[in-house]
Amino acid sequence: MSTGNGADSAPGHISTTIGAAHPAARAGKNLGAPPGAGRGGMFSSLKIRNYRLFATGQVVSNTGTWMQRIAQDWLVLSLTGSASAVGITIALQFLPMLMFGLYGGVLADRLPKRPLLLATQSAMGLTGLALAALTLAGHVQVWHVYLAAFALGLVTVVDNPARQTFVPEMVGKDQVANAVSLNSANFQSARLVGPAIAGVLITAVGSGWAFLLNGLSFAAPIAGLLLMRTHELHPVEPRPRAKGQLREGLRYVAGRPELVWPIVLVGFIGTFGFNFPIWLSAFVSDVFHGDAGTYGLFNTLIAAGSLAGALLAARRGQSRLRVLVAAAALFSVLLLVTAFAPGFWLFAALLVPIGVFGLTVNVTANSSVQMATAPEMRGRVMALFMMVFTGGTPLGAPLLGWITDTYGARIGMASGALISLAASVAIAVVLARVGNLRLRLDRRGLTFVPAVAHRPELVKVA
Repeated sequence: MSTGNGADSAPGHISTTIGAAHPAARAGKNLGAPPGAGRGGMFSSLKIRNYRLFATGQVVSNTGTWMQRIAQDWLVLSLTGSASAVGITIALQFLPMLMFGLYGGVLADRLPKRPLLLATQSAMGLTGLALAALTLAGHVQVWHVYLAAFALGLVTVVDNPARQTFVPEMVGKDQVANAVSLNSANFQSARLVGPAIAGVLITAVGSGWAFLLNGLSFAAPIAGLLLMRTHELHPVEPRPRAKGQLREGLRYVAGRPELVWPIVLVGFIGTFGFNFPIWLSAFVSDVFHGDAGTYGLFNTLIAAGSLAGALLAARRGQSRLRVLVAAAALFSVLLLVTAFAPGFWLFAALLVPIGVFGLTVNVTANSSVQMATAPEMRGRVMALFMMVFTGGTPLGAPLLGWITDTYGARIGMASGALISLAASVAIAVVLARVGNLRLRLDRRGLTFVPAVAHRPELVKVA
């Protein structure tokens, strides 16, 4: 989706190609095409040493993060027996993003990214070690987990936009789309391993060892940051401190449909559709009567689908409006079908395509927003993106946790699916009207085409 050939085009002229509004597009550069297209293939970003160090460190710490997530959810469920308590834990972890997310973006634009990431990654490691000490000593209580989740969320407020905006500084603007997709593949690869290890550890020796390994895993990204060659980076000049920078960021986004609508869509999906810790823990305990190993299996299956979705995104050409909207709708439909799957193995199998389309929504929106944003505004825009995507969790998680506790796991998951589907359809209709488009069914499936035949420049259809 773009406003034509530049960000200053009329808002009503929306293309189904996302990302063309970046300033480089006005200079004739096709930022919609992934660097892998003619630039080394699916893993082209890994040819860059600094990014390779970053990715290696992240896969280690991401594995630890997933171990802690599984252990944390299962610990809370074991201590309370309540899906609502799991929802509260998730809400507390993401509440700081909702409250302070935009300020984190301002800091990411003001401060050098590499030193900032050294500080945030160290703080996140210390949070995991503190929770490990409490758990291994046998003194852990639910409020300790709540406090650790909230503290981790506070650090994430700054870490997320800094990490997101550091990617272009490592790889350069031509490799952004590929690197964003590989970051997601990295995260999902860790998600394949982390839950499985966590399930074994929880069953064998308890949750505390998962927390300990997570805390220690942050040594890898810290080492990677320290080993980088700073002269090979593409640093963006930090913005000097000034009044009104937060409002400036909001005004910047508000005037650009190519930023607004992906952010709105992932906001609905993130708030109501990505509540898997609540639903999966409830299905394991109440529907299938499994254990921590079953919970780990379900998370691993979603991760397998997400990894496939990330790798497909790395190969894909331009990020297109129809890909984003269609992936959101298919994700919601699959979630609804899975909620009423009659058997264990059918439920488990459906988690894989859910992972594929959920990740496609995230990566497509993320890469398009980054490419459509001027470098000096990227920290604030990505902070808003992450605030909307994850910051809605404190609203959605307790609500869907209550529905799950009161009406059961199936109704809880179905409720999130229906809200996500309604949002996907509504935003598709809005985008079609704003861009003067209509849906057409042909041999390629559903596509957007111009509603007015003599204005073909409004739409670029794959």
